[in-house]
Amino acid sequence: MFVKICGITNEDDALFAVAMGADAVGFIFAPSQRQVAPQVVYDITRRLPPEVLTVGVFKDEHPSRVVEIANKSGVKAVQLHGRETIEQTREIAHNVRYVIKAFGADSPHLAKADQYGTDLVMVDSPGGGTGKLFDWNVVSDVPDSVRLILAGGLDPDNVASAIQAVEPWGVDVASGVELSPGKKDPSKVRRFIANARAAAPTPYLGPDDLPYDWADE
Repeated sequence: MFVKICGITNEDDALFAVAMGADAVGFIFAPSQRQVAPQVVYDITRRLPPEVLTVGVFKDEHPSRVVEIANKSGVKAVQLHGRETIEQTREIAHNVRYVIKAFGADSPHLAKADQYGTDLVMVDSPGGGTGKLFDWNVVSDVPDSVRLILAGGLDPDNVASAIQAVEPWGVDVASGVELSPGKKDPSKVRRFIANARAAAPTPYLGPDDLPYDWADE
């Protein structure tokens, strides 16, 4: 189970999330209470282990600007959380190795999520980034060929139920493990990761199903 802790604003929270076993940490560059500057993120990413996926979160930013900030901040991946088109997403994916295309649960484009040039697809609350639960049944519209990351209102108490109901490839959380916007609660981070891991199914993994090795690619 891929676990991403998003909305990181400081080095201590990033290092703690990684120490607890997070596969990825996210930094928000879009307007938000958790927005951070590229230089701040660079100072954090260069201190993280190479096997951790560092993700910059953008919303309706010009593709060239996304690539510029990703390079400046040192993140390995970008998450597009707005109304980016197929063409814009593919342009970014041509320049950034890993791209997560996020869709609100109410998006009419879920059924064609496999056309955006990335197999990492997130389904979040309607409107995106609201931290509210939604009807998990909508993820049935997402093509089976993509790796689904579930977000939106998850917390340590409901992540196991979400995983059992949806069977996603990964889960993502921000506000659900916070003390206040931009400041993580160590206890909640620890419990979220532990509960997600415990709930993850353990099917046979063929050679095409193995997790990404972020350090080697």
